Amino acid sequence: MHEVRQIIQRLRLGEKDRKVARAQKVGRDTVAKIRRIAAERDWLNATSPMPDDATLAECCKASGKNPQNISTVEPFREEVLAWHTQGIQVSTMRQALVRKHGFTGSAHSLYRFLGREAPTAPAATVILEFAVAEMAQVDFGSGPVITDRQSGEVFKTWIFVMTLAWSRHQYAEIVRDQTVETWIGCHRHAFEWFNGVPKKIRIDNPKCAITRACYYEPTVQRAYGDLALGYGFVIDPCPVADPAKKGRVEAGVKYVKANFVPLREFHSVVQANEALRTWIMSEAGNRIHGTTRERPLKLFAQTEQALLQPLPAIAPECPVWAKAKLHPNCHVQFGLCYYSAPYRLIHQTLWLEVAPSALRIYREHELVAVHPRLFKPGTRSTVEEHMPPEAQAYFMRDPQWCLTQAKALGASCLAVIESLFANRVLDHLRAAQGLLRLRDSFGPVRLEAACARALRFGSPSYRTVKKILKEGLDHQSDWVPSIELEAPYRGAGRFSREPSDLLH
Repeated sequence: MHEVRQIIQRLRLGEKDRKVARAQKVGRDTVAKIRRIAAERDWLNATSPMPDDATLAECCKASGKNPQNISTVEPFREEVLAWHTQGIQVSTMRQALVRKHGFTGSAHSLYRFLGREAPTAPAATVILEFAVAEMAQVDFGSGPVITDRQSGEVFKTWIFVMTLAWSRHQYAEIVRDQTVETWIGCHRHAFEWFNGVPKKIRIDNPKCAITRACYYEPTVQRAYGDLALGYGFVIDPCPVADPAKKGRVEAGVKYVKANFVPLREFHSVVQANEALRTWIMSEAGNRIHGTTRERPLKLFAQTEQALLQPLPAIAPECPVWAKAKLHPNCHVQFGLCYYSAPYRLIHQTLWLEVAPSALRIYREHELVAVHPRLFKPGTRSTVEEHMPPEAQAYFMRDPQWCLTQAKALGASCLAVIESLFANRVLDHLRAAQGLLRLRDSFGPVRLEAACARALRFGSPSYRTVKKILKEGLDHQSDWVPSIELEAPYRGAGRFSREPSDLLH
């Protein structure tokens, strides 16, 4: 009856039901019932003695209020509190109570009990101080929804924010994704915006920067590591699930989302970024910051910008690295575009080195292919040497090749090939290739003769030429006996009419 006793004591002090319920973490109805019981028995009088547990239990039971409804954990108070001090989880406590005592309460009842009896100390924070030009903090936040005016496409965006920890001056950019390539590009743009590079970049643990989050030794994305080496900054990931370590950019993201995004309409990412940068230079950078009580842009221009590390004379390329499996069609996929690699590597996992201008494909440390970078989805870059021999032969022996080979064999062969390509219904490339391959079996002279015979009989096709050669008909003469028609079948038809009569 410990909880009931505490509630009565608070009621004696004149506290309202709402305040008592909030403090004791019980419902106001429960407080009201206890107040009614206490008032009936004059327990609310501070001069009256406090009833013992047995009396309280009897009165609560008589009133229809089971004291166990206040807390089913109360009979096991000491045991539960001891477990709590040992750091045992609530789910484990409940399982032990069920095994040992037949406990019927829920895990929530344990949480409520511990919240009253063993409240955790409030989390304390420490204000982090940073030297001038020492650090920038980076984060993503949700951006505006943009409706493309031309296509009608509606898409979600993200806001990349880099905040200088000392001056609070910031760079922001609206993007459509959080890929490694976008992440690196936004860093480049931010350094150009500041015209310098801070010594450290504090980040959360996004997949585009950290491939494996770990408190002690996180694994950095290869491309991001190259960027850090190229620009001369150190990557400083926050501990997992501890965003307070980069509170300045967290505040910066909230400020952009609350003050720039609302009540604005954008129809392209370019338009949105132009408006965002204008807003940073005119409003965000010139506001009085709540902590420093200075204008971020003024602090940056007067002090911090000069102390940033200079930009490299030549910007490092910093390609993006990705793994991809070579498909049976001899192509790998990156960014919805396709790039060929040697057919002998089908089903093998390859490394892609993706730069703004080129894409290189590696098998372990061996460079196996180089392609120009493609950006339009669905486009393909194919090197014929990467295809299997049969495919290479097919692509090499195109119509022009077939015509050139036929011309060298003779006029008849050329005429047959031209007739095949003149067909508007069926693609006869394979038929032309097959006809020319007959030279290997029958020789060029016989092939030319067979083509001449096929032309004379009005059947310039692969099948006809092959039949002529197989049956040796190219050696026979082309004489065809004349057939004399009888009189009824000569001249005009018996029932024919003049064409002029049909018009009337």
